[in-house]
Amino acid sequence: MRGASYTIIFACVYTALGLVTLTYTGFRQKNGQIAGVAVMPPLSTGGALFRALKLSFRNSFLYRGFGVALPDGPQVDNTSQFLQGVPHRQHPGILKLKKVTLPPNVIDGAQVLVQKCSITRLEERCHALTHYLWSRKRPVEDRELQSRAIELEKRLRVKMAPHSSQDLQADKSEEALKEALKQSVMATLRKNIYHWQQLRYDKELGVLYLAARFAGVHAAVSRAFHEIRKRVPEFSPQTLLDFGSGTGSVTWAAHAAWGRSIREYMCVDSSAEMNELSELLLRGGSLSHDARMPGVYFRQFLPVSPKVGYDLVVSAYSLNELPSQQDRTQMIQTLWRKTDGFLVLIENGTKEGHQMLMEARDAILKLDEEQENKVNRGGHIFAPCPHSLPCPLLAKTHIVPCNFIQAYQPLPFSWNPNTMWEKFSFLIMRRGPGEDVEQWPRITQPVLRRPRHVHCRICCPDGMLQHMVVTAHRHGRDLYRCARNSEWGDRLPMIIPSGDAESVVDDTTPGSLQNVCLHENQPPSSLT
Repeated sequence: MRGASYTIIFACVYTALGLVTLTYTGFRQKNGQIAGVAVMPPLSTGGALFRALKLSFRNSFLYRGFGVALPDGPQVDNTSQFLQGVPHRQHPGILKLKKVTLPPNVIDGAQVLVQKCSITRLEERCHALTHYLWSRKRPVEDRELQSRAIELEKRLRVKMAPHSSQDLQADKSEEALKEALKQSVMATLRKNIYHWQQLRYDKELGVLYLAARFAGVHAAVSRAFHEIRKRVPEFSPQTLLDFGSGTGSVTWAAHAAWGRSIREYMCVDSSAEMNELSELLLRGGSLSHDARMPGVYFRQFLPVSPKVGYDLVVSAYSLNELPSQQDRTQMIQTLWRKTDGFLVLIENGTKEGHQMLMEARDAILKLDEEQENKVNRGGHIFAPCPHSLPCPLLAKTHIVPCNFIQAYQPLPFSWNPNTMWEKFSFLIMRRGPGEDVEQWPRITQPVLRRPRHVHCRICCPDGMLQHMVVTAHRHGRDLYRCARNSEWGDRLPMIIPSGDAESVVDDTTPGSLQNVCLHENQPPSSLT
């Protein structure tokens, strides 16, 4: 067989001209080495036909075989067969809401109310109020204050120890030393502890809040309602309770989401001036006009009867107005008892806002556990958590809030841009068991799209955070395309086998995905 030629066909691949066959011909010599190689030129004849076949094949079912997920790895959850009739860019986990715009009636009424109030330095004061509300913290609890005082006193005693003997020799009494130590501790605490104050909304401050925050609150609430509508299209509430209703953003968002199905809007706010302002906005800025929607009622206190329930209960940016954690817990439990369908809680997308929502989440879950042997309707976490375990973001040394963003068009004042972004944290609880809810991971940070792979930071049903690098080769073409078409806040329709933990990036390490996301998505300009 010496000197005989042989042919080996290595592979068939797709190129821009179509199907190309690479043919290598080798000649065997005495030493067994290949002396020469001749490469067959690409096929040029019939290139258009090959391109047509390629496009047809890419759209066929067989093409999915080139990106099949590994059997023991994460894969797309197609139990509902949504991939049969829906493109990847419309997979059921997508929850993105387009830019939220206010109804023309709201815009006209708000402008009338602002002009009537004639507030001086309106732009400057709107920015100041927005910044104050964004940076606001929870009241410091008494036990935390006492703990800090004890720790500070110990440090000061050690610092003052070398001088104490000299002071005593100078006939300085022990009582004087204790008094000096006490004054030093109090001065340090006053300097370093956040001083929380309850806001008293009069007419002028209410109009400022309307001008500065109405559109942003409306956008965040609309995004939460959009998720309920998208995932539970059959839900059609008839009654709504809005705790801390303020200027009525929740009422307008609910009306836009469910229209005339809601026959009763119960708006509760402790400020009579805010209730009056909200009613004026419903009437276009004047009480002489008819209300834009029927069935809206205003109260300064929650309904007393525990038997009165509501299909939809909302508290938007109101928990921080309560003076203590005990008050917040009691209010959350009261709202949950009045919930027949969904409970929606929304706060600032800051560490403080996220931690308040996690407090509320734990309080509701604890309440259900305590009442499991009683007549209890039960409930489960609907969004954003895909689990009922402790939040993994709070377990890290460097706490990062679980927040999301929503684009909206602000009120048309001269200082506002055409598009602004609301960064918020939210929690949605639903009555009933949650066995039928898809436990899909939630994308908690911006998706980073790179050539042939996608970076996704997800919160998983096992209560862990994962930095998942999705590729078609490892996870299959369907999951890869779903991930590439997803955004921050969406759910990935995927199943993660138990024990399949991927690389998790530490938030505190330089160059991590978390740092990249925070750098690319600073707090919206409207909030700084």
